[in-house]
Amino acid sequence: MNVHSDAELVAQAREGCQEAFGELIKRHYQTCVNIATFMLHDRAEALDEVQKACWKAFVHFDQYQGEKEFITWMLRIVENQCRMLLRVKKRAQLLRIDADSDASRLIELPTRGTGPEEEVIGSELRAVLQREIHRIPRLLRNVLLLRDIEELPMTNVAERLNITVPAAKSRLLRARLELKARVLRQSGDGWHNRPVPTLQRPSLKSRGKWMS
Repeated sequence: MNVHSDAELVAQAREGCQEAFGELIKRHYQTCVNIATFMLHDRAEALDEVQKACWKAFVHFDQYQGEKEFITWMLRIVENQCRMLLRVKKRAQLLRIDADSDASRLIELPTRGTGPEEEVIGSELRAVLQREIHRIPRLLRNVLLLRDIEELPMTNVAERLNITVPAAKSRLLRARLELKARVLRQSGDGWHNRPVPTLQRPSLKSRGKWMS
């Protein structure tokens, strides 16, 4: 069995051999995962970002000029992908999950302007939020709506749900985590290079629809 060098595999990949490109990725995959895990401190996220980086490397392989080793070029893509995710996580703090704080709010987004593009992005985010709120289990949705949409005190929330206050706080935390995960899955890559607008709370007129 012949073992080809990276340079040989690159040459074959340039000629359209997808198997050669696949071999390059397979050869350096674990190194990419290790670097991504080191940067993100989360193996699951690292695996996702490496997958995205591999796809980008495949799509933009014609941009690789061979001035550096393939692994160096590949790792740069992985590192850039991880940095984008870190920026997303830093800039798009969609939910506060401190269930013990009376000041907790469902949405807390920094704003960098209210131009036409930001308005469009805000509308898209609002649509994602409304859709995902409807999709979470009703047990979690009700506590989320009572606390974060109707803004009732935790004592009133617990009374409405016929549970204790600690139980209501625990359920609220679970609901916020669930919604946060769902929204980030929908919007994670979509706005990583765009300013994030502040989202307003649903109006009283629309709250009834969210509670259904």
